[in-house]
Amino acid sequence: MPWSRRHGAGTAAVPAQRGPARSVRFESPVPMSIKTLARLSAPLLACALPGIALAHVSVTPPQAAPDATVKLSFGIGHGCDGAATQSVSVRVPEGVLAAKPMPKPGWTIEIVTGAYARPYQLYGKEVSSGPVEIRWTGGTLDDAWYDEFTLRARPTGFADGAAVPFVVTQTCEGGTSLAWDEIAKPGEDAHALDRPAPVLLIGAPAPVATAGVQAGHAPLAGSAKAGALAIEGGFVRAMLPGAKVGGGYLTIRNAGPEADRLVSVSTPAAGGAAVHEMAMEGEVMRMRALETGLAVPAGESVALAPGGLHLMFTDVAAPFAEGATVPVTLTFEKAGAVDLELPVLSPRASAPDGAAQASGAAASGHAGH
Repeated sequence: MPWSRRHGAGTAAVPAQRGPARSVRFESPVPMSIKTLARLSAPLLACALPGIALAHVSVTPPQAAPDATVKLSFGIGHGCDGAATQSVSVRVPEGVLAAKPMPKPGWTIEIVTGAYARPYQLYGKEVSSGPVEIRWTGGTLDDAWYDEFTLRARPTGFADGAAVPFVVTQTCEGGTSLAWDEIAKPGEDAHALDRPAPVLLIGAPAPVATAGVQAGHAPLAGSAKAGALAIEGGFVRAMLPGAKVGGGYLTIRNAGPEADRLVSVSTPAAGGAAVHEMAMEGEVMRMRALETGLAVPAGESVALAPGGLHLMFTDVAAPFAEGATVPVTLTFEKAGAVDLELPVLSPRASAPDGAAQASGAAASGHAGH
């Protein structure tokens, strides 16, 4: 029997059967005069730009590697015959596990859970149920506007080249709705459908060239950006069989004029995650969690490296295996949540670059945190 849990943007999820839902609402940063102007100009835009008015719901990226966590953004390009969108729901397909929505200011999130058709292995544990639908409600997206609704999930058990459709439904002012639920049959052109469901193609994405990256080479793993913050050189060390505690490392660069603070770390691969420091107490080196988070001063960088500050993962479900990746969410006081995949390197790695790993391992002589 499916059940749901609701929470407002930035609040903890509360199971529906354990008490009334709690939510925090954020005022839209857009002035009312602009909203009014958008509503009045919507019919004109629809006539002048029919391609926008009839735009299908999209999913970005359109392709994901098999058995890897990916952040998916569903783009909503218009309302229902000019009416503003007031809720968006994404049905999570069978085999897409651990779906976790990104909060949106002014919108309330509902996670509907249910049983899977069969059990799956997820980070060393068997799971038979989980999120089957994600809903964003309570907000307003005018017909003339575009926005994205984002979740993180892990497609599991799909063959290379599989096409995974996500049914998306918009509910608009006046009770009208649009269901993007049409799925192309074999040999049928999806572009010919009136309301095609956005489709995620399973397969290793081709390398792309980005600014500062040589063409033909993929962007560096273990890296991400959020506003003025850049996370670089992230990795975790492979763990020994039976081990329950792992360590992760990265560098946070703050190019902005304001300080920020890393307030929490989470991963579905471990029961707990936090930033730890190594500090001397008398003549003894001790490791302890930073209870108030990690400060990232404006215009400076903070390195989490072996022998100093680091990410500590506890109650790890399955020891991190070299060559795999670990999905991690870093939540900052101002920049918000940042998702990234940390590659698992050797147990003695000291840097994400192969040459640096080898030299660092030889110099360190140990594989401690």
